[in-house]
Amino acid sequence: MTLLKTLAVCLVLANVCYFLWARGIAKTPQSVVAAPTSGTLKLASESPEASRSEAIGSTVSGSTAIGSTAGTPATGAGSAPAAAAPEDAGRAGGNSGLLTNVKRCISVGPFRDVSEAAHAASTLRGGGYDPRQRVADGEVWAGVWVYLPLPAARPVAEQTLAKLKAGGIDDALEMPGPNEGAVISLGLYGDAKRAQVRVAQAQALGFNPGIADRKRNGNVYWIDIDLKPTDGLLNPSDLQGESGRIVRLEVKGCPSAGGRS
Repeated sequence: MTLLKTLAVCLVLANVCYFLWARGIAKTPQSVVAAPTSGTLKLASESPEASRSEAIGSTVSGSTAIGSTAGTPATGAGSAPAAAAPEDAGRAGGNSGLLTNVKRCISVGPFRDVSEAAHAASTLRGGGYDPRQRVADGEVWAGVWVYLPLPAARPVAEQTLAKLKAGGIDDALEMPGPNEGAVISLGLYGDAKRAQVRVAQAQALGFNPGIADRKRNGNVYWIDIDLKPTDGLLNPSDLQGESGRIVRLEVKGCPSAGGRS
């Protein structure tokens, strides 16, 4: 009987222990252990105090960086002009000296006679220049020469001359040509239109005339001009006369003082 009572008490105690374990008493150690585990996995920067401290530190360092950045250009801007100013001034002074010391003298010509040179000088004065005329020995363009090659056979040459004069070219004559051979000259023209008329007239008679520039030696006329630094070069075509007469002009540097006439 005593053994049965003891066994009954043990069963009751076992049921009570199982009940208490099933209701959560056995889970308390796990919750106690879980709490420290979750705390150890949390980063220090995730805490509110650390975030607030980091924000304050970033603000302070950002303000320092802004201050230093703003100060750096100010220092550079203040020092760069001071260093560049003498160099710029020297460069400007050098350019100014070059502009003020430039002297250019050009010669326009050659003109065949005084009237052509005087007309050109008048045109230049109207443009604000101060031309100076001078005379020199040289070769000048005399005009456009229209001519025919002289036939080698004398009878043929005489027939050609007779045909030209009968066709209205009365001034045709035999003379030395531009090369070594003789030619039949049909005229020398300072007007290009008149030269073309003579060419067409000879072609109508069945001939094929040649043309060449004719030059002569003698006194020629040049115009010297001192250009300002801002003046551009002259265009020789602006000095042509209004009569349509051809003037072969060129622009070159003035001769030396010792070579002037």
